[in-house]
Amino acid sequence: MSEPTLFQRILSGDIPAEIIYRDEQAFVIHDINPQAPVHFLVIPVSPLTRVGEASPEDRELLGHLLLVAARMAKELELAEGYRVVVNNGPHGGESVPHLHVHVLGGRQMTWPPG
Repeated sequence: MSEPTLFQRILSGDIPAEIIYRDEQAFVIHDINPQAPVHFLVIPVSPLTRVGEASPEDRELLGHLLLVAARMAKELELAEGYRVVVNNGPHGGESVPHLHVHVLGGRQMTWPPG
């Protein structure tokens, strides 16, 4: 059995974090190292290592994560716009092997991102 991911440990209460939204499929927390004035993570309750390992059975979950991202962006008053980022693998910036969606806003985003 593999070790629980950071996000599983947050969800179980082993690591303290303020969960700002939760439903049966996803939960949302603020990023501990924010890269914008508003930076939160949308995380599936059931771990999926990365989007590159998703299967057709994950279609509903992946769509749900984006809908939660949009809902929370609205609640956090990001009407001027926001960026949605999913890192995949070490070269993609992935640091936690548990799929999560970054939502960044509250300032003008630049391109290319880096």
